[in-house]
Amino acid sequence: MLHGIKTNVLTEGTRAIADSSTAVIGLIGTAPLADGDVFPLATRVLITDVRAALADIGTTGTLPAALAAIADQASPVIVLVRVAVDADPADQADLVIAGADLLLSAETQLAVRPRIIGAPGLDTAPVTAHLVTVAKALRGMVYAAAIGANVAEVIDYAADFGDRELMLIWPEFTGGFAGDAVARALGLRAQIDQTQGWHKTLSNVVVGGVTGIATDVTFDFQSETTDAALLNTAGVTTLVRFGGGFRFWGNRTRSEEPLFAFESATRTSQVIADEIAYGLAWAVDKPMTARLVRDIVDTINARLRKLVSQGRLIGAKAWYDPALNNPTDLAAGKLVIDYDFTPAAPLEGLELNQRITDRYYANLAQQVAA
Repeated sequence: MLHGIKTNVLTEGTRAIADSSTAVIGLIGTAPLADGDVFPLATRVLITDVRAALADIGTTGTLPAALAAIADQASPVIVLVRVAVDADPADQADLVIAGADLLLSAETQLAVRPRIIGAPGLDTAPVTAHLVTVAKALRGMVYAAAIGANVAEVIDYAADFGDRELMLIWPEFTGGFAGDAVARALGLRAQIDQTQGWHKTLSNVVVGGVTGIATDVTFDFQSETTDAALLNTAGVTTLVRFGGGFRFWGNRTRSEEPLFAFESATRTSQVIADEIAYGLAWAVDKPMTARLVRDIVDTINARLRKLVSQGRLIGAKAWYDPALNNPTDLAAGKLVIDYDFTPAAPLEGLELNQRITDRYYANLAQQVAA
């Protein structure tokens, strides 16, 4: 018999679900003069200091300018893949596509998962289509150029894509390389994640390091017939200038599903899925008891409540549905938990009602007498 105190360590109850690291860029590009020891071809390289990386990347190809554009916005973690330069466009696209596939195993090799994906200056239609397949696997977003010389051509080009993991951008900023706008979008997306959160869209945030827009884009807050309005309606993010800075203007992905039309809805869905899945790793292979099921539901709801309190969700809830969990499946080790959520939509359209009235003359006599 123990004469004293015995402490039992219990492992029941809810667990805290950690935040996902979403501000990680997956960048594919060329740099013929890069230091081959620092940036070997067709190899994943982890960058934690963008400015320092510029010293070894050389001055030619797409990567030096892309890194500089990203550095103008933030200094995020980047998984960089340098590919060779090929004069044949089809072969160049194949090299970029092969480089993009290396991002799929970045988490295993480098312990980070790229969520913000792009190949600025090299994102032809075949490349963009493949980047989307990579983004689906990584639960990330692709930012790519909408190709076309004018608004009509860009809208026609955008119609070839229908994925929630893609945001198309047009035109370019002046003074940069072909792909400068996409590179700055990658950097700004990471900066917004770091400072505001993944629930805030890319739109209407000042872009650093730019001085102009290469192609005229008409824009007016109060008109639905401007170039900017037409592009946004077609699911293309454009560039505008107002309020003392240049900004991306547009919240929409290329999703055919209206529920994921907004960039914020897609990223919210992706982040919640990962956070909950990783946050429940402790429960896998434990004996499936009623207590374990309650702990799982309570763990999910605790995280969802926190996201609601932070303003990242409007509402959310997890629950156990007996109809989806028959005894045979439970005995076979299978459990189904449901949860729903409402993402925070961007205020894309603000409608103001203006009225003219004479009622404020009613007390004019009193005002004059005073």
